[in-house]
Amino acid sequence: MIWGAAWRPVAAAALGTVLLAAWGSAEAASAFAGLGGSWSGSGYIKLENGQREAIRCSANYVSRSGGNALGLSLRCASASGRVELRASLEARGGRVTGSWEERSYGVSGDISGVANGGNLRLVFGGSLSGAMLVTTTGNSQSISVRTDTTALQGVNVSLRRND
Repeated sequence: MIWGAAWRPVAAAALGTVLLAAWGSAEAASAFAGLGGSWSGSGYIKLENGQREAIRCSANYVSRSGGNALGLSLRCASASGRVELRASLEARGGRVTGSWEERSYGVSGDISGVANGGNLRLVFGGSLSGAMLVTTTGNSQSISVRTDTTALQGVNVSLRRND
């Protein structure tokens, strides 16, 4: 089992942060316009020992305040673990700020960054710290995360909008 008990809170925090960022990459004028609805995809978690574990994710995004705020409900699962995330983001100009909470493992934090076209560059802190890049093209997103912990080196996820 790759997601041993010691890995789960760190992995949950990273997954939560990664997928929180998934909806932050639209144009700055209304950063979250057009992102509401349901998305799904897959990816992997990379652990300190070089092992990877596949994950599958589904998310529901609710756009608020004319596309300048967004709520998230997210679930991700692997062969050995599950994550349930609730989050809230707000955009002002090209700046994005927000908070997230992973309910299964009781981890949380904040996130901030810059939205520029289809790219979002973020730093996150709280129960886990690191940086990420989110690139959106049409109905698909590519998310790459680097963490500051040795237990979890990174997360890579690809999401697609469900029709």
